[in-house]
Amino acid sequence: MIGRICKPYTLLVLPLLLPAIALAGEVTLTGEGSVRYEPDSARLEFTARAEHDLPQKATAQVASLMAQWRDGISEYRSKLQEYSDAQVNLYTRTLPAEDRSEEPRTRAVASQTVSFSISDLSLLNPILQEAQSVGMDYNLGPHQFFHSDETGMERQALARAIADARARCKFVASQLNQACGDVVTIQVNGGYRPVPMMAEAKMASDTVSSVGEREIQASVSATFELE
Repeated sequence: MIGRICKPYTLLVLPLLLPAIALAGEVTLTGEGSVRYEPDSARLEFTARAEHDLPQKATAQVASLMAQWRDGISEYRSKLQEYSDAQVNLYTRTLPAEDRSEEPRTRAVASQTVSFSISDLSLLNPILQEAQSVGMDYNLGPHQFFHSDETGMERQALARAIADARARCKFVASQLNQACGDVVTIQVNGGYRPVPMMAEAKMASDTVSSVGEREIQASVSATFELE
């Protein structure tokens, strides 16, 4: 009679214990890693612009500005990468009439844009000064600065995130008198967050005194076996 009571009792309890045993063999946690650096390169863009009643005159004025620009940067030209000054635009704009009885006037607007990148930031201020002397328009912001080996830094940040996850697993396992085993699953999340620049050049009298730091961040979510 006792044997008849124990047998069904054992069958009911074991299924409840098995899921708890399986869950105790794994741990899921996150790891984070980052790399801080200063950019060593920049992508730059400058525009020469002129207005005149006659399109030919506006175009000629822009051509003169471009000649001054090319002459001014001649000593740096070999160091300017991906250089292009082929973007030329010519359009007209309407000026409001000063008197209702007058017909609106139109002005021809010509512009030519120069774009290139530099891998030596010591060239930055001399180039800005040349652009200012010619009267070219530009807007310099954080998004135009980068590092020549950002891919390598992203991998370094990811490696630190994985190492951080492994270190956390080892700590958790040690608290349970176990060891951190193999990775069961892993999810990789990468991110890029620039630290604000210490200085930006936006106006004709500006030069850059410091580019400032950036930071690349990476995170992972990993499940480890516990042994």
